[in-house]
Amino acid sequence: MKQVIESIRYVVENARHVSINTQSIKTLAAHIAKEIPNIPGWDYTYHYFNETEKTLFYLFVLDTINFCFWPPPGHERWTITYHGKELSGYYGLAAALKRAFEKGHPLHEVERLASMKMQELQEILSGNGQLQLMEKRLEAIRELGNYLLAKWQGSPALLVDACKGSAVQLALTLGRDLTSFADFSTYKGRKVYFYKRAQILAADIHASFAGKKWGEFHDIEQLTAFADYKLPQVFRHVGVLQYDSELTRKVDGKELIPHGSPEEVEIRAHTIWAVELLRDELRRMGNDIPAFEIDCILWHMGQKDTYRKKPYHMTPTIFY
Repeated sequence: MKQVIESIRYVVENARHVSINTQSIKTLAAHIAKEIPNIPGWDYTYHYFNETEKTLFYLFVLDTINFCFWPPPGHERWTITYHGKELSGYYGLAAALKRAFEKGHPLHEVERLASMKMQELQEILSGNGQLQLMEKRLEAIRELGNYLLAKWQGSPALLVDACKGSAVQLALTLGRDLTSFADFSTYKGRKVYFYKRAQILAADIHASFAGKKWGEFHDIEQLTAFADYKLPQVFRHVGVLQYDSELTRKVDGKELIPHGSPEEVEIRAHTIWAVELLRDELRRMGNDIPAFEIDCILWHMGQKDTYRKKPYHMTPTIFY
């Protein structure tokens, strides 16, 4: 997305706390190119899918509350059990919502979204441990429901159709119209755009519908990486991202990094920029992989213990 790339360029050029090691970019690109991994396909085991608009409702709700899965210090990680398997984080959320649909919960009734109560959300996400920012999740679901009612006759399909096959337009529309998707910060007086969840919703629709029907976007390759806390963790492990001594102390000491702080904005901006550099290097090697697919490769790498030796930065936020 042009708006994202143009805004983060200023951050990368003026950063004080984060930098990119270009040699490590080349090393990582060579590692990926040596054995091009299969881009993980959409996991229907843990995601609801039935080819109808109910699937769009599922995806919209999923990515409306797809944020902040790490436990507050001193608390147990949130987990659910689905079909005998314990799940946490994003997959826990995906399965919890799928479980709700399978049990007949009317998450596809937009009026229910607009008026959802905390007890109802807690029942949907019932499990062990603590999932933080529950009030913010409830606010975001209600906002989504009211928005669909007010502007799109209660239909996410009408919203997607209005974007005329543009993943970028869908992300920009969400970022413009919904406060929970308005993922931008201010850095040295300038606005910096990320639109993490808005972009990932477009990518998830594309993946879920296998690039067909509502998932047929003509500009899907224009999406950037989805700046979160897992990709920087991988990049630090392989030496792509380097932090100054003070930020290293904070991240390794698991201090909270405030949302919108210069350190946090630099981490996110450099994550997106590093993926663009990695994409350029892979293309030079003859492997043209879109940024959102490189993101997918790196995110799955981050699920392995090998890439978890350095902590991720901890920022309580609704945006990732």
